[in-house]
Order: sequence, then structure tokens, then C-alpha cells
Amino acid sequence: MTARKKLLRRPKKGRKIAGVALGISNYFNIDVVVVRLVFVLLAIPGGLPGIVPYIICWIVIPSRD
Repeated sequence: MTARKKLLRRPKKGRKIAGVALGISNYFNIDVVVVRLVFVLLAIPGGLPGIVPYIICWIVIPSRD
């Protein structure tokens, strides 16, 4: 039996903006709505706590081909 290595990727199918929330939710096996809600709640107090990490994740996490 071989163990499959889990990779953090931004999927092309099912994403709303860049696929960051969907990729994180797939990796940690949680609901995508929860991840999106966290990003929105972090963006409420001025935007920077939620938008900057999202943009960094968008740049750093590779897209799934």
C-alpha cells in the first residue's frame, strides 16, 4: 500500500477568485465556506489582515494544471 502525498494546490475548477480558499479547504479537508468566511472576517477591519495573506497565498500556492 502506498501513501499518497497531499499537495496544497489551487484548483482551476470550482474557484471563485483565485482558488486559494478552495485549495486550503481541500488540503485541510474542511468546508470551503468556512475558509472563505475567515478571509472575509479578516478583511473587515480595514482589509489588510485578510487581503494581504490572500494575495500572498495566491502568489505562493501553485495552480493545479
